[in-house]
Amino acid sequence: MNKYFLVAVFSLCFFVNNAQNSQGEVLFTVDNDPVYVSEFTRVFNKNIDLVKDESQKDVDEYLKLFINYKLKLKEAHSLGLDTKKSYINELANYKSQLAKNYLTDSKVTDELIEEAYYRTVNEVKASHILIRIPDHPSHEDGMHVENEVDTLQIYNDLLKLRERVLNEGFETVKNDVHNGNTIYAEDLGYFTAFKMVYDFENEAYNTNVGEVSMPFKTKFGYHIVFVQDKRPSRGERTVAHIMINNKTADKPHDNPESRINDIYLKLQQGEDFEALAKQFSEDQSSASKGGMLSPFSGGQLTAMEFEDQAFSLENIGDISKPFKTEYGWHIIKLYNKKPVGSYESMKNELEAKVKRDSRSQLINSALITNLKKQYLVSKAQPDLSYFVSILNDDYFTGRWVLPQDFKADLPLVKLGKKQITNAAFGAFLETTQKKYTSKIDLNKLVSESYEQFLEKELLQYKEEQLVFENPDYAYIVEEYRDGLLLFDLMETEIWNAAKKDSVGLQEYYSTNKEAYFWNQRIDAVVASSAKKSTIKKVKKLLSENKTTEEIKSIINSDKSIDVIFTSGIMDAQHQSLPTDFEFKTGVSSIYQFNDGFIVADVKKVLPKELKSFEEAKGAVINDFQNEKETNWILDLDNKYKVKINQEALSKVKTQLNN
Repeated sequence: MNKYFLVAVFSLCFFVNNAQNSQGEVLFTVDNDPVYVSEFTRVFNKNIDLVKDESQKDVDEYLKLFINYKLKLKEAHSLGLDTKKSYINELANYKSQLAKNYLTDSKVTDELIEEAYYRTVNEVKASHILIRIPDHPSHEDGMHVENEVDTLQIYNDLLKLRERVLNEGFETVKNDVHNGNTIYAEDLGYFTAFKMVYDFENEAYNTNVGEVSMPFKTKFGYHIVFVQDKRPSRGERTVAHIMINNKTADKPHDNPESRINDIYLKLQQGEDFEALAKQFSEDQSSASKGGMLSPFSGGQLTAMEFEDQAFSLENIGDISKPFKTEYGWHIIKLYNKKPVGSYESMKNELEAKVKRDSRSQLINSALITNLKKQYLVSKAQPDLSYFVSILNDDYFTGRWVLPQDFKADLPLVKLGKKQITNAAFGAFLETTQKKYTSKIDLNKLVSESYEQFLEKELLQYKEEQLVFENPDYAYIVEEYRDGLLLFDLMETEIWNAAKKDSVGLQEYYSTNKEAYFWNQRIDAVVASSAKKSTIKKVKKLLSENKTTEEIKSIINSDKSIDVIFTSGIMDAQHQSLPTDFEFKTGVSSIYQFNDGFIVADVKKVLPKELKSFEEAKGAVINDFQNEKETNWILDLDNKYKVKINQEALSKVKTQLNN
């Protein structure tokens, strides 16, 4: 998908659907290959709001881009890129992945989405006891044998533990039975939909508060769940933070904990949170925005300590005490709190989660039932006695093969217009025999295998028919097909070629080196304070050549942090410097900045200077690629004859400009 995304951005989502554009007025031809008016107008209208360059919103300018796109596709086909095995395989994989979005049962899906929404807006707090199912003992021939005694014993053991939890309390039983090996007794805290496997989630939400469920099975073993509480979900929080990261190497200040405590003291002294975030926060993505972060909900952040602190703030404007996460030290301020979104606003997100979750098996079962109806497949199985007759005990050791006189051509089942023969089911039996590690009745084995085989064949047949049954699917497949070709072409002809052309890159750099330079910078110490009077004192002390440590000992105290220093190499865009800062050595003037004041001691002014080839290499490659592509497009324009239907173009302009 990353490859396609890059192509889509580069090509401005130009694509074609041959099935839909087989008729209509021709806008232009590329070596007599027609491109239709309907295709151009559709693409123009789709992308017009995405285009930031105003010139590309002009029909003539957009047509130039579209013709260039078609020239590239013509070249890709001419080079045979559409016959490459890697291209064919990637396209097939994409079609298969895309088809999954269309292979679903909408009624069951909607019911599961509604259930998931209810469980998203309501959290459950639970504990559980899990007894893992022991490995089945092996038969003397090495095959595992199912042991129903094991599961019955586990079930009975859990019934006893359930009684103990009801009578003695969960903690007592937990301390007594948990061994972290075969028996797990754990407090799970609060959780919502999709946090646990679906079978477990069901039991937790369907068990009343204060009750213990009956034993039930998941893929981990057998459980009982004790539900302690249910409550509405905590919703969403919007916070800002000031962060000092944990890295200590090359720090221009004290250790992170000391610095965050200094900043917290300044907040307690009444200084502005946003101003301090802009001056000192080391989260570069949020510092310039006063520390503001995007809204998040419970369970969304990887740092649980941060999330818990955010949700512990009750009132808008509340500020936390400094706290530590794996990323560093933080102070957070609460800006907004709101409940879980509406069903409509969350439906798409929940649908995606439902389809990835184990509950998707319910959707699949409903889908198979509907496909049987759609393609006129009988609910009753065909006569499978022939397959039972050709199986033997070799099947359970993985050594079974189809007999030499296997009746491969006999019809087995028909899916719509597709006839399935014995050959397909026979091959399926051969390839799936290794999953049977214990002997079972052959009639049962063949019946179960047939249902699995039929499901596979139905889904495959539906996928094959999608391009004819669903225009949206056909349209997206064609979009990806062209995008993938374009990516391979650009990678071959431009991107890789430019990177490997070391001589060309060096020559391009030598010709254009004046375009690659370091801006003027300073090596300085910057002092920041909310009080102008304090900065005046600092300026005087800097002029007396006092060190930052000496100045801090004079200005700051254990209870009051009035000045904070930042030092290092800085350019004009550095967060500690105002835009009108004068770059010259010595102690600077006092500047009002970010609701405070700064003064700087400039040790050295580093002049604007050219970058070496290695320093500028990334930008050089990009610019060299752009030049190479421009020249390449001119070559393609000469190679392939483009003929525009001016009458059709006039109609298009009238239509699109109205």
